[in-house]
Amino acid sequence: MTWIEALILGLIQGLTEFLPVSSSGHLEIGSVLFGVETDGNLLFAVVVHLATVLSTIVVFRGDISIILQEISKLQWNESTRFVVLILVSMMPVLIIGLLFKDEIVPFFSGNLLLVGSMLLITSLLLFFAHRKKGGTKAVDLVSSLIIGIAQAFAVMPGISRSGATISTALMMGVERSKAAKFSFLMVLLPIMGASILQFKDYAETPSIHKIAVLPLVVGFITSFISGFAACRWMTRIVRKGKLSYFALYCLIVGLLAIISTL
Repeated sequence: MTWIEALILGLIQGLTEFLPVSSSGHLEIGSVLFGVETDGNLLFAVVVHLATVLSTIVVFRGDISIILQEISKLQWNESTRFVVLILVSMMPVLIIGLLFKDEIVPFFSGNLLLVGSMLLITSLLLFFAHRKKGGTKAVDLVSSLIIGIAQAFAVMPGISRSGATISTALMMGVERSKAAKFSFLMVLLPIMGASILQFKDYAETPSIHKIAVLPLVVGFITSFISGFAACRWMTRIVRKGKLSYFALYCLIVGLLAIISTL
């Protein structure tokens, strides 16, 4: 992998992790276009994912600081409740990751027909969420579990994690800013967990995942900067209810990906 390829893939990862257009789907498309075997660069995947985690922490540093202070009191309060709901939302993707990891891997093989089809599903979710009027509810136990199930479906390349979780929350009547905040914070631990597993795989067979230092540095910096910008931008987009633009984008990219396989 060259540093230019790392820059482009890092940019794709950072932007699409938070914008509702599927980072995994775009990385699959990018790897096909550039002929880059991203499966063979586990260390690069770990680095760019951790960069997006760091960008999320920086954007929501105020909220995270308050949550940590409140839960350290070991009392049942709003922050403790929020953490419990986050943990509940993680259960579906945890089960999928632990029990069906080997079944998921073959989906990430540059299958643009699959990616395109899943992008069309993302487009539909965003369209229906856009049509939903702004809700007033907070995330509760039931909605956190349903949002978590939506996140579990996003293991498929082309299903946007943020698009699926935010759309699901909005369609259940969750207030827009709360839906965005919950969606972005609920992914921190799963991404870190997945990164640890990826690093474990890399550590077991480092010889077949060789990559120079420069692409790693470029990928990290690019992914962090673009992720930071996309995370802040997306929170404003959700509040304004402008998801239709991304629905149209996913529709176009999805159709192009499918057509390219014909």
